[in-house]
Amino acid sequence: MSRKFFVGGNWKMNGSKKVADELLGNLVKGPLDPNVEVLIGVPAIYLDFVKEKAPCSIYVAAQNCYKTEKGAFTGEISPSMLKDIGIDWVILGHSERRQIFQESDTLIAEKVNHALESGLSVVACIGETLEEREAGQTEAVVAKQIKAIKDKICNWQNVVIAYEPVWAIGTGKTASPQQAQDVHKILRKWLADEVNETVAKTTRIIYGGSVTSSNCRELAKECDIDGFLVGGASLKPEFVEIVNANQ
Repeated sequence: MSRKFFVGGNWKMNGSKKVADELLGNLVKGPLDPNVEVLIGVPAIYLDFVKEKAPCSIYVAAQNCYKTEKGAFTGEISPSMLKDIGIDWVILGHSERRQIFQESDTLIAEKVNHALESGLSVVACIGETLEEREAGQTEAVVAKQIKAIKDKICNWQNVVIAYEPVWAIGTGKTASPQQAQDVHKILRKWLADEVNETVAKTTRIIYGGSVTSSNCRELAKECDIDGFLVGGASLKPEFVEIVNANQ
């Protein structure tokens, strides 16, 4: 079953209006492969600005949101607020949220569920640390993380899974195409066994972890890698080449 290639650029806590204009200019100039869905994850303060300027062919995503519609949660934003300004996507469970801000599997799953119920599409991130990989725990860790999400949601139609080995994010290291493919294959089998075969065949599983223009084409050749979630390289002109990795 064909799965449309999906490439997300996560700007993280970077940028300004000037930078956003430059990045959007690079994307508009492209040219971008029309057979790829493209998303940019934008700091919350610039979501409205970027949404107004981005072409309709590029999804604009928040980098986080909370698990309830409203309330006394200083500093948080809700899915309903995102919908109110025309944002239809959110990135949840990024390793930096897990590691730096200590978000648990359960909290992330609750946030994914509420975002989906509110009408957002979700890039749900999972991945192991270097210590967990070296201890041979990769499969157990990603299974635990994805199970927490599975236990909270009923419909996978608007979910993209991003496998991001923590040891390969911002380090310059990247999983080899075979290492990445091995985990993606494990995740797809897990979906087949624990959810159903249709979800396993249709859910896109994308790779994140120091993806660059120099390694994206080899990674894209793997049968279970359906795209990328890109960090640092999404702030550079080479992001266009990564979007076009399947050409």
